[in-house]
Amino acid sequence: MQKVRAFIRSALAIAGLAALAGCATQRAPIQDESLRSTAKEAYLYAYPMLYNYKTMYGQAIHPGGKEYVGGFGKFRHYSQPYTPENREIVTPNNDTPYSWAWLDLRTEPWVLSLPATPKDRYNVFQMVDLYTYNFAYAGVRATGFGAGNYLIAGPRWDGGKPKGITKVMQSETDFIGILGRTSLNGPSDVKNVQALQARYRLRPLSEFLRHPPPAAAPADVDWLPWDEQRATSVDFIAYLNQLLAFTQPQPAAEQDMMRRFALIGIGPGKPFDAAKLDSTTRTAIEQGVADGKAALLQAEKQTRSSIGLFGSRAVLGNDYTKRAVAAAMGIYGNSSEEAVYLGYEEDSQGQPMEGSKSYVIRFEPGQLPPVEFFWSMTMYDLPGRHLVDNPIKRYAIGDRTRGLKRGQDGSLTLYVQHASPGKDKESNWLPAPEGRFNIVARFYGPKPAILDGTWKLPKAELAP
Repeated sequence: MQKVRAFIRSALAIAGLAALAGCATQRAPIQDESLRSTAKEAYLYAYPMLYNYKTMYGQAIHPGGKEYVGGFGKFRHYSQPYTPENREIVTPNNDTPYSWAWLDLRTEPWVLSLPATPKDRYNVFQMVDLYTYNFAYAGVRATGFGAGNYLIAGPRWDGGKPKGITKVMQSETDFIGILGRTSLNGPSDVKNVQALQARYRLRPLSEFLRHPPPAAAPADVDWLPWDEQRATSVDFIAYLNQLLAFTQPQPAAEQDMMRRFALIGIGPGKPFDAAKLDSTTRTAIEQGVADGKAALLQAEKQTRSSIGLFGSRAVLGNDYTKRAVAAAMGIYGNSSEEAVYLGYEEDSQGQPMEGSKSYVIRFEPGQLPPVEFFWSMTMYDLPGRHLVDNPIKRYAIGDRTRGLKRGQDGSLTLYVQHASPGKDKESNWLPAPEGRFNIVARFYGPKPAILDGTWKLPKAELAP
């Protein structure tokens, strides 16, 4: 992360930003390059928060869209497998259908109640704050297969652990998202998944304790309508300021940074009007935003694994570029201890993978992915990143694929190509599109060999 030197910060603090403060007295404009550098830093900081807001706005704030879950405090469950006809989201997976919910924690905590989970079933509930940190987990890995009641509290909660609560999970922000995932073992398993999802329950703490509800929350928030073009321009500051109002108290680790950001009009709940910026300031912020976008794109190109990309504030620290890369490449990815995502977009020769060629991926004896739960590899077309239509209706392959054949030595060879590799090999065939594609490999409950890099994903070799 690019830093602004202390003596520049001091000069900026003295100079101020008259245009943003609305002062009548004319002051000297801030140095362009210093302002540009600060805007770049702020854009990278804001990026994951902006796209988290995009999801929250569509799912919990703005009714009418396909993604609307019904507002705050309600689960919307998905259980039907995705097919190539589903084009509304990119890189979908059929391993773990989603259960989405958003919570407003300003008035009181909420309680997530989970039933006992069968030992052959995987589920996980990922708690994501407005920063996009994964601040807590529930589910079979994190909290076990038994039933439990999990209190999810905002930053100012100090009520301890009420009776009947299994664990308290405290967020740094007033609004949070819950992304639940439940394993699906093919279309015939849909009814079993639905039955388990129906037992996932959300209640305000007062309802759980059978107490009178507390006083109502402050007036409804006048949320900014999501406009992607506006949110990725100079006006990203308006969106960020609204979100920062719900991240109080301010984390100690960010206070110096926020003092820098204040020089370009950033502050919790602070009004921002780009039209009032002087031309020097506006140009510098525009250039900083462009610099931030370029830096993000470059960082994405250099990222090959999800390990260490998603996690809590304690894990990610103040690496805001990494947090932005995570959001750009796959927002809401699980923390590495829960799941790891690797994949293929190039073959062993460094060439883009495409359907006009045939590939083999061979796991040597004793080198199958070391996981606690299961693994899969899903095929996507490019550039769309959608599932690929094929004659055998197979969109992914993994250790739960029926009929998968291993070699006599325990090895496993997968065939990746557009046309059938032959009837004797179709059990291990992952069908590809005619054009370019990529493969995302997902490992649920990765063991230490995956996390520390001891185990390596085999390369995709051109078929002989």
